[in-house]
Amino acid sequence: MSDTHAESVAFVRETAIPPALPPATVSGPVKWMRDNLFPTWANGLLTVAALYIIYLILSSSLPWLLGGIWNAESLAQCREILQGNSAACFAVLSERWNQLLFGFKYPPELYWRPTLAFVLLFIAAAPVLFFDLPRKLLIFTGIYPFLAYWLIWGGTILTPLIALLGVVVGYLVFNRFVKGSFAAGMFGGVAAALVVWILGGMVFSGADLFSLRSVSSRDLGGFMLNMMLGITCVSLSVPIGIALALGRQSDLPIVKYICVVFIEFIRGVPLITLLFVASVMLSYFFPPERTVDLFLRVVIMITMFSSAYIAEVIRGGLAALPKGQYEAADSLGLDYPQAMRLIILPQALKISIPGIVNIAVGLFKDTTLVSVITLFDIVGMIRGPILASTDWNGVYWELFMFASVLFFIVCYSISQYSQWLERRLATDHR
Repeated sequence: MSDTHAESVAFVRETAIPPALPPATVSGPVKWMRDNLFPTWANGLLTVAALYIIYLILSSSLPWLLGGIWNAESLAQCREILQGNSAACFAVLSERWNQLLFGFKYPPELYWRPTLAFVLLFIAAAPVLFFDLPRKLLIFTGIYPFLAYWLIWGGTILTPLIALLGVVVGYLVFNRFVKGSFAAGMFGGVAAALVVWILGGMVFSGADLFSLRSVSSRDLGGFMLNMMLGITCVSLSVPIGIALALGRQSDLPIVKYICVVFIEFIRGVPLITLLFVASVMLSYFFPPERTVDLFLRVVIMITMFSSAYIAEVIRGGLAALPKGQYEAADSLGLDYPQAMRLIILPQALKISIPGIVNIAVGLFKDTTLVSVITLFDIVGMIRGPILASTDWNGVYWELFMFASVLFFIVCYSISQYSQWLERRLATDHR
């Protein structure tokens, strides 16, 4: 009876059966293609048409790229090597890479100086871009602009040291008087910095200490010039844009109307017009024997142009904040500088990140406009000395493709960083 009972009891498994893989049609690449490429018959036709167009482009461009010539001394020699075949002549990049990156006047034996300044840029920008790093690194960030100036332009090290001392003294004076009045602190800081610069220039005039070989601004060129203009103007235009945005919302009529007129006038004038003003008209405001460096004039105009647009972006961020944030700052007993620094501006800048990045990317690409005022950036080098030479006259695609790749790398990096920053700050949540 026990045997019969044992045979009638169902078998009970003590271990779980391993899960089976889902069908290929509901997971993996097949599902992804069905959901994204062929969800409907119309999208399927568009996918097939797009793949066919990509095939046509790649089938004609890849042989031209992969069969390019890298070792030749002229376009004529490239054509002799190709023997009638269609392929790129990348030899122009091998022969003129130094001019594309540094210009044709910057001394070749001094290439290490801008290269070192470019490497140090990442160290200086790291604590600003990635706020998890130790705050002590900001000391080098503050020193870097003066160090980079000394490396690129050369001359005595006393010039950037005096400029750094003036900025430090101006900041200390501003910090001392800003508690009483923001305007008084700003005026006192600027005045103190000017006094230090004037006295330092008079005392150490003609001194030669740790001097590097001087390089004129006219000798700067290539992609190095685009990087210098882009980094300098973006770095200066953000704080100026913040000041303009706050001034436009000021209760003081004079400050408000000055900011409004400045912003609307600059936004209504093309950048190329401002560059012509910097190149031609500003020289009439100085004596014939004294003038302002052309690079500085261009930096001033581009900074004015971008700061006006950034001011409007930040004003939009300030307007997006609920009124309760301002009331919360008043309820805590904070004065205007403290409320802006601790409560209002952090939230407004977080909202304004996409707009600021958009302007920064556009500004960096607009630096190529300086080629119309005889500054040989990378586009000016291509259109001027390189294509004007008899050896490489006729090479267009290879040179402009190289410039496009450099600009794409920089702009794409800025875009990716902004997206990371938005995710980190969770801009969709206040």
